[in-house]
Amino acid sequence: MSEGISGTDVLFVLLGAILVFAMHAGFAFLEVGTVRRKNQVNALVKILADFGVSTVCYFFIGYAVAYGVDFLVNASVLSGETTAEGYAFASNGYDLVKFFFLLTFAAAIPAIISGGIAERAKFWPQLAATAILTALIYPIFEGIVWNGNFGIQGMIENIFGVGFHDFAGSIVVHAIGGWVALGAVLLLGPRRGRYTKDGRVIGIPPSNIPFLALGSWILCIGWFGFNVMSAQSIGGISGLVAVNSLMAMVGGIIAALVAGRNDPGFIHNGALAGLVAVCAGSDIMHPVGALTTGAVAGGLFVVAFTICQNKLKVDDVLGVWPLHGLCGLWGGTAAGIFGLEALGGLGGVSFFAQLFVSLLGCVYALLAGFLVYGVLKAISGIRLSEENEFLGADLSIHKIGAYPEEDVR
Repeated sequence: MSEGISGTDVLFVLLGAILVFAMHAGFAFLEVGTVRRKNQVNALVKILADFGVSTVCYFFIGYAVAYGVDFLVNASVLSGETTAEGYAFASNGYDLVKFFFLLTFAAAIPAIISGGIAERAKFWPQLAATAILTALIYPIFEGIVWNGNFGIQGMIENIFGVGFHDFAGSIVVHAIGGWVALGAVLLLGPRRGRYTKDGRVIGIPPSNIPFLALGSWILCIGWFGFNVMSAQSIGGISGLVAVNSLMAMVGGIIAALVAGRNDPGFIHNGALAGLVAVCAGSDIMHPVGALTTGAVAGGLFVVAFTICQNKLKVDDVLGVWPLHGLCGLWGGTAAGIFGLEALGGLGGVSFFAQLFVSLLGCVYALLAGFLVYGVLKAISGIRLSEENEFLGADLSIHKIGAYPEEDVR
């Protein structure tokens, strides 16, 4: 376990955990602003319920799967005051706040998926999927990359000379969430009325642009905890990570502004696209490389979202596959480009190692998405009935709308 930990490190990681926890409010409001009014309550409840289930599953199972550590000893051992056979926790409860910090990453998986399956997914089967994803699917890949499990990182290093580098989760968190979501969205099918029988697209506009923008702003602010505080100690903090995150974000904004022709949804998601992409290499890129990475991601999101909705007829409501899946894949690969010393980076990365493991992670997540949601579809069904979908998830699931006063007029 961790050694040489101070109370300041505990506070540092705790603040990071709080910032990333706050990002879940961003996920919620981004979804609230994008879905129709009849599904806004469901978006809020779903994100919070997912976080609750994620916490329990990650505490008792997922963290042990990823890091081989459990918390089933007395509090004095957990806080580092005493030791027990097989347990040696750091002082001041550092390992507990580290769990909290990493939990907020794990809980981002169902929060990402939520946006893709919005407006027509059953509530309880989604919570069951959350349990499986945070207890097993996500921790398995997390442990491979961030804890060296199964010796795969060692194999990559032997083949390519260096291991796979993902500082803050372009692949481990975002690509995994985005590609699992693609499997779920394809199995779920499009919202009723989204496409006509002859293939024409029927526009479903966002319900509330201010809420959508608020969600994006909350996510952008929290993201500096997501990236910078992935150092997990005061001694490891780097201003390079902060500025690279900033530059990637504005690169995504500007690219989406141009490519999306002033569309507010594209602009606010462009910021997120840049931040998704820079996670992996934020600690090794030059700021100009981060700006370029973010700009490519912002443009990629606009193009991929449009193709996904209009050409492929994949009804991914918030565009979580383009945003997290494709921009995450680009980010993992970009770390192997702009992290190179030849392009101003700190080095220690291989383009081919980055590309190989990034693709491997995407394939793993897509297969996992089909498996988890395919089994749930066979057992209980994952989609609301036509009547309940027409009524809306708010009234059909939660028995109350977002504006209750209007319901009694």
